[in-house]
Amino acid sequence: MAHKIDVARIRDELVQSFRWGEEERVRSLIPQLGTTSQQVRAELEAMLEAPDSLVRQAAAFGLGELGGPASLRRLDQQLAIEEARNDYDGEAVVGDIVRALGHLQEEGARTSLVRRLERLATHNVEPPDIYEIAHPLWRKRHPDLIAPVRRSLEQLTLPAPHGLHGLLVLLENSPDQLSAWACDSTVPLEEKTETLAVLAEDVPDTLVPTLPAFISAAERLSAQEVSQDSKVESYCECVLSLLLRDRERLLATLPDDARAALRTVAQRLIRATFPNPSISAAIVLGLIGRHEDAAFLEAHSPEYPTLAKVFRDAAQTLRDRH
Repeated sequence: MAHKIDVARIRDELVQSFRWGEEERVRSLIPQLGTTSQQVRAELEAMLEAPDSLVRQAAAFGLGELGGPASLRRLDQQLAIEEARNDYDGEAVVGDIVRALGHLQEEGARTSLVRRLERLATHNVEPPDIYEIAHPLWRKRHPDLIAPVRRSLEQLTLPAPHGLHGLLVLLENSPDQLSAWACDSTVPLEEKTETLAVLAEDVPDTLVPTLPAFISAAERLSAQEVSQDSKVESYCECVLSLLLRDRERLLATLPDDARAALRTVAQRLIRATFPNPSISAAIVLGLIGRHEDAAFLEAHSPEYPTLAKVFRDAAQTLRDRH
């Protein structure tokens, strides 16, 4: 009985940690659901039967972390069940199942995601559904994905561009071609933004050398454009956000000219968004800026104390480093 009580407590803590986005805590709790992997899997699969959608979402995440063919089969089965519910709770669970499939190593996970994409393409879907599927499909990147993505784009009536357009750009282009595409001023900025949003899900080493091209495209946008055009601001924010997702790897590999261009982009974005300036720009400037940028950050610090601390900390980082 004591063991059952402990499992119930751990399960409740796991669900609440998942609710608040504490993924590392969730990962640490998953193995505590049982003394063997079979018991852990049985508990997670039992959670998929719960009427509470949050419990089912946490279970889907857990099976994605557990991995293996058994997790793939159970998640694929649950995906059909949740889709058939045709309600808000079911769609929430679908989102977490799709993300879990994106992290599974089994080849069949790509097949499950493609089937989900094809089902979406035959209905009038909302943009979030497309983003939801485009990102895990990028994790499963493979030449075989090009054909089904193209077919789905032909069927969908959503206004372009959206996540699948970005996915297709990444799938079809070599690193050199992607760099040239990023620098091409005739390519709509919104399409570049969508492509970066998908790339941010998982930046492979082969595409790290393309990032200076996206930074260069942002630097060529004038300060006036950044301040007056929300699409320009969104693109610059997307560049910065991508770099911060894996800052130790991505920022450290930038050549000097790309770092200088990124500094200019961060300064422009902070000026353009003042008095509620960009937090991502402040963090980036604190990481790659010069000593004199400390005073700039303090001068453009927002009034809200929590956000102002980000600017002060970035300024102090610059002073300490220099």
